[in-house]
Amino acid sequence: MKIMALDSSGLVASVAVAEDETLLAEYTVNYKKTHSQTLLPMLDEVARMIDLDLQSVDAIAVAGGPGSFTGLRIGSATAKGLGLALDLPLISVPTVDALAWNLYGCQDLICPIMDARRNQVYTGIYTFDTGVFAIKHPQEPMAVDDLISILNQMGKEVVFLGDGVPVYREQIMWQITVPVRFAPAHLNRQRASAVAVLAMQYYQEGKTQSASEHRPEYLRLSQAERERAEKLKAVNP
Repeated sequence: MKIMALDSSGLVASVAVAEDETLLAEYTVNYKKTHSQTLLPMLDEVARMIDLDLQSVDAIAVAGGPGSFTGLRIGSATAKGLGLALDLPLISVPTVDALAWNLYGCQDLICPIMDARRNQVYTGIYTFDTGVFAIKHPQEPMAVDDLISILNQMGKEVVFLGDGVPVYREQIMWQITVPVRFAPAHLNRQRASAVAVLAMQYYQEGKTQSASEHRPEYLRLSQAERERAEKLKAVNP
């Protein structure tokens, strides 16, 4: 099975190709360029470097959300375009689940946090209990205070990762009562390789969709939609 995967859900742009248990290529950039500038050239470069025959690809995997609204739209449009052009199914992988997969085998609590602003994060709580990926709390937007309270109640050592760490690290260290660690640089951001590996499990479980069916999972309204709702509420209390 060969999976082409991409993740543009956050600041990182990442593409990968995995075949069975082998990662053939991965290209990840965390810089100031927009995903609309980087994603397609990165895919082209990966395909060129490994002499990829696009007809040999079985499915297109994409980080399906939550995350940056613009990034998710770019990733979704790219994946849909590839799926339609190649007549391939799409596999939408939850962004936070894929982030947790970076720490495969960790039996402590794994807590990815993506900055959602307004003192909120996109997060979930996971572990690899006896080697099996276990979702202790599914991904959702949450206030940082509420997340720390849940982790304190769970009473187990926790490993944080994601772009929310530098934003909320001080608050975490101030309020957390359980042992804490932070993932190192090579594991603490989105990686398309994790999306690809998790997508293989989804594929085997039949969790695919057509390119036309795919929609990102934003999990909350965009800022523009929230502001519009607030204005309407003010006009019609």
